[in-house]
Amino acid sequence: MQTIFDFQHNVDISKWNVVVDGVMGGESTGDFQLNEDGHGLFKGLISLENNGGFSSVRYDMPKMKILNNKIVSIRLKGDGRNYQFRVKNNDRDYFSYITEFSTNGEWQDVNFPLEDMYPSYRGRKLDKPDFNHSQIDEVSFLIANKKNEVFQLLIDKIELK
Repeated sequence: MQTIFDFQHNVDISKWNVVVDGVMGGESTGDFQLNEDGHGLFKGLISLENNGGFSSVRYDMPKMKILNNKIVSIRLKGDGRNYQFRVKNNDRDYFSYITEFSTNGEWQDVNFPLEDMYPSYRGRKLDKPDFNHSQIDEVSFLIANKKNEVFQLLIDKIELK
């Protein structure tokens, strides 16, 4: 098992950065912090005004070699909404490899085979192979459900298994 990030009290989250649709004129918001229990808390408001509609948080992580662990496993608690989990093998790439998941309001362990994550850019699937790389350089969570909504996602741990 390889740990990508383990949220705890007093862990440094300065490499986690929120990116919202304001980069394109939208009005969505996003915030990322540690909550009182030591979990990563990603929350905000999605607004469809001015062609907006997304909020994301990205971890600019040190490059991690993928050994024999090919499954991303995330312990999280959502709000019943759908989210995307994204990875990049090179943080300079313009596109990400994504998968989508649903939350149910309870703590969940969600698992994704890396090889099933597909390349996407600005909501469009690209004509490129699915993830088949030997390293990860960035991970992110994104919400973009094409509706105005308040969201909240708690993250406990992200690992490769």
